[in-house]
Amino acid sequence: MRVKQLLVLPKLPEKISKLQHLASNLWYCWNWDVVRLFIRLDADMWERCYQNPIEMLSRLPQRRLEKAAQDEAFLAKLDKVYGKYQDYLKRKKWFHFKHSGYEANRVAYFSLEYGLDTGLPVYSGGLGVLSGDTLKSASDLGIPMTAIGLLYRYGYFRQILSSDGWQQERYEENDWYHMPVQLVKDESGQPLRVSMVLDNVPVQIQIWKVSVGLIPLYMLDTNIPENSSKGREITSVLYGGDKDMRIRQEIVLGIGGFRALKALGEVPQIFHCNEGHSWFLTLERIRDLMIDKGLTFKEAAQFVWSTTVFTTHTPVPAGNEKFDPVLIQRYLGGLVKELGLGWNEFLDIGRLNPGDGTEHFGMTVAALRSSAFCNGVSELHAGISRQMWHNIWPELPKEEIPIKAITNGVHPASWTSHDMHDLFESYFGPHFVERPGAPETWERVHRIPDVEMWRIHNKRRERLIFFARKRIRARLQRRGATQSEVQHADQYLDPSALTIGFARRFSTYKRGNLIFADPDRLARLISDKDRPIQLIISGKAHPLDNPGKEIIQDIIKYTRESRFRNRVVFLEDYDINVARYMVQGCDIWLNNPRRPQEASGTSGMKAALNGVLHFSVLDGWWDEAYAEETGFKIGSGEEYENVGVQNSLESEALYNTLEREIIPLFYERNDVDLPERWVGKMKASIHMAGQRFSAQRMLMDYTNNCYIPAIDAANNLSNDNYSVGKELAAWIDRVSGSWDKIAISDIEFPEVSATVEVGERIKVMMKVNLGEIKPEDIAVEIVSGRLNSQEQFLDYSPQPAKFEGPSANDESQDVYSYTGEVTCRESGRFGITARIVPDNEHLLKAFKPKLISWW
Repeated sequence: MRVKQLLVLPKLPEKISKLQHLASNLWYCWNWDVVRLFIRLDADMWERCYQNPIEMLSRLPQRRLEKAAQDEAFLAKLDKVYGKYQDYLKRKKWFHFKHSGYEANRVAYFSLEYGLDTGLPVYSGGLGVLSGDTLKSASDLGIPMTAIGLLYRYGYFRQILSSDGWQQERYEENDWYHMPVQLVKDESGQPLRVSMVLDNVPVQIQIWKVSVGLIPLYMLDTNIPENSSKGREITSVLYGGDKDMRIRQEIVLGIGGFRALKALGEVPQIFHCNEGHSWFLTLERIRDLMIDKGLTFKEAAQFVWSTTVFTTHTPVPAGNEKFDPVLIQRYLGGLVKELGLGWNEFLDIGRLNPGDGTEHFGMTVAALRSSAFCNGVSELHAGISRQMWHNIWPELPKEEIPIKAITNGVHPASWTSHDMHDLFESYFGPHFVERPGAPETWERVHRIPDVEMWRIHNKRRERLIFFARKRIRARLQRRGATQSEVQHADQYLDPSALTIGFARRFSTYKRGNLIFADPDRLARLISDKDRPIQLIISGKAHPLDNPGKEIIQDIIKYTRESRFRNRVVFLEDYDINVARYMVQGCDIWLNNPRRPQEASGTSGMKAALNGVLHFSVLDGWWDEAYAEETGFKIGSGEEYENVGVQNSLESEALYNTLEREIIPLFYERNDVDLPERWVGKMKASIHMAGQRFSAQRMLMDYTNNCYIPAIDAANNLSNDNYSVGKELAAWIDRVSGSWDKIAISDIEFPEVSATVEVGERIKVMMKVNLGEIKPEDIAVEIVSGRLNSQEQFLDYSPQPAKFEGPSANDESQDVYSYTGEVTCRESGRFGITARIVPDNEHLLKAFKPKLISWW
C-alpha cells in the first residue's frame, strides 16, 4: 500500500498568529507570561499535551482559536508578551558590553543530550539538563553560540513500576511535527542533508533546528527512508543499545555534527565538547583543515588543540567512555589513514598509558590530550580529575594539571517557581535573570518580608502535594484500582508537614535508600504528631542497572508498609515537570552520594534557588557551597574504603541532623506561626545559589576563561593563511625533538645555611644545559614552598628565573646561567627546586604533555 504524506498545519486566525512564533521558540519555557497565554486558551489541553504549545495549537478546536481571536483582553496580553519577546531578541546583552568586537566569533557547543523542556523529551538526566540550561543562559547573556545534538526518535524511556515495584521501560515515539523543532531545508526546499560512511555503509543525516531564545540548536536525525535499518536506528534511543550503537551515535554527533555546520554555512572556530562523547569532532576538524587549508596533521592538530574547550563530568574511571580498538578500526580506520597517522600512534591519543596494547581507547583521555581548555564541574571534581588523569602530564605536580574548575550552575528562570519568580521580580527588578552576577541583585532577597517569603513557599508546598496526589491517582487508575483506593490518594501527604525531597538517577553510589537504613527510627519521625516529616521520592534507574532498580523496588516496599503509607511516596516517571514541582515545593533537598563520586549535583542548586534547604554529604557543588547559614551537611567530608562502615556512619549522621537540627528549626515558630530562623536560612540559601551557582555565572566563567582566549588564539594562529599556526607547529616539533637533551645540571645556594629565618631571601644560581634548544625557546622557573616529611610540596609557587647568558665556567656552548631569589614566607620545612618549560608567545599557557624538565 502506498500513502501520500501531507503535513497539515493549524489554521491560526491572523489576530493570534503571533502564538505560532511564541510556540516555536523555547524561550516560552522560561517565561511564565507565555505559558499563561496557552493555559488561558485551555488549561486541560495544556497538560494533556505535556505542556507542548506546538501540539496544543494543532489539537485545539478551530472554534476555540476563533474565540481567542475575538477576545480583546487576550489579544492585549498577547501583544504585550510578543513585544517582550521581540525586545528580548533585539536587546543588547552582557556579551556585547563585556566583549564588544567578538560578536562575530561563534562557539559551537556539542552534547549528546539536551534537557530543555517537558515538551521535547530527548534527555535522560543531569548532563542533558545542564546542556539545556547552558543554551538558555547563553541566550540570556547574548553569547554567540551554536549547538549540536542528536534527535532521538524515542528519546529516553517512560518509567512504569510493576506491581512488585520493579522498574519497566516504555519507549514512545516522538512526533517531530508536533514539537518545537523545524526541519532545515536547502535553497530548493528539500531537506538539508549531510552524509558519511559507517562500516562501508552510507548514512545520510537530516538536520532539525530548535530555537532556544537566541541560540540555534541543530539536531541530527538518521531516521530517514534512504538509510538502512541499522543506519536509521542510530538516532533511535538515547543511551540504548551496545557499544557498537554508542560509537555510531558518537561518530554521527562529532563528525556528522561538524559536517552539518559546514552545510549550514556556519563553522565556528571555537568548539566546546560537553563530555567526551563528541571527541570524534576533533578528527573531522583536523581532516577539514588539512584538506581546505593545506595544513599538515601537526599544524591542524595544534590549531584544534588551541581552540577546543572540554568539560569532563565523571569522577570515576569506569564512567568514562572507552571503545575496543577493534571497534575503532572498523569505523575510523580509513579516517586515521587519511590523517596520515600510524594505527598505534592514533590509539595512544586515547590511552592513559601510551604503548599499552591492552588498554582500550578512552574518549575522555583523547579529549584531554586534544584540548587546551579543560575543566571539571566543581572545585572538588576538578581536584579528583587532576588525580585521575595525572598520567597524561606525569611531569607535573597534581596541583598544576591543567584541568581547572568551572562549577556548574542552573538557569534561574527555568527552575524558580513562577510565584517565587514574581516575588523576585518585585524586589530585584524585571531583568534580574539576565544579570545574576551583579552582587546587588541577590542581596535584595533580604529585603523581602519574611511573611511574604513563607507564604509563597507554603503555596508551593501545597501545589507539590496536590500534584503528587494527582500523579498517584492517575497511577492507581491505570492499574485498575478500586474507587475507594483512588479516592484514598487524597489522604496522601500533609500540606503543612516538613517535606523532604529526594529525586535523581538511581545509581548505587547515590544511595537512594540510605534514609531507610534504620526504618524504625525513620517511622518514629514520620509518625510524630507534633512535628511530623514526610518523604517524596522520584527518579529512574538506567535500563541496564539492575542494582539501581533494586533500590527503587526496596523503596516501593517501604511505601506500602502501614507505618510509612501516606507519608512516604514515590512519584513514577521522573522528568523535568516532576523535578520542577519538587525543587519548588519541598522544604529539604536530600542528597547522600558516596563522596567523591558526585561531580556536581545541580538539582540541589535548583532547590536552593527556591529557598529549599540543601541537606547533603559534602560532595560535588555542596563541598564548596556549604555554610551553616545556608543548609545542612552529612558528615564532614570524610572518604571511606569500607562501604558498609560509610553507610552506617553517614545514616547515623543523617538521622542525628534531622532530629537535632532540621526538625526543631522547622517547627520553631513565633507568635504568628512564622519560622523566622528557617526563613532566614531560606533567604541565605537563595542568595548563595543565585549569586554563585547560576548557569549565567558559569557561562561568564567559560566565556572569560575559555572562549575569549580560544578566540584570540584562533584569530592569531589563522592569521596570514595560518602562517603563525604553521610556525608554532614547526617550533613545537623542533623543541619536542630536542627536549630530552635539556637538563638543569646544577643549582647553587650561595651563603645559605640549613636553617634560615622567616622573611629571609635566598639567592639561587642555576646552570642549564639546553643542547640544540635556544634560550629564547624556554623559560626557567624556580619552584619553592612548604614540604611534608616525604619531601613533597604541600604548596608551592613558581617564579621566573633571570637569564644571565652563557655559563662562564663551562666549555660547552649550550650551557647557560640563570639566577633568582626566593623569600621564605613561613616557618617549617621549606624546599626549593627548578624546572624548564617551553616558552613561545603564541603557545597557550596550558602545559603540553612531556614538555617539562625538573632539576
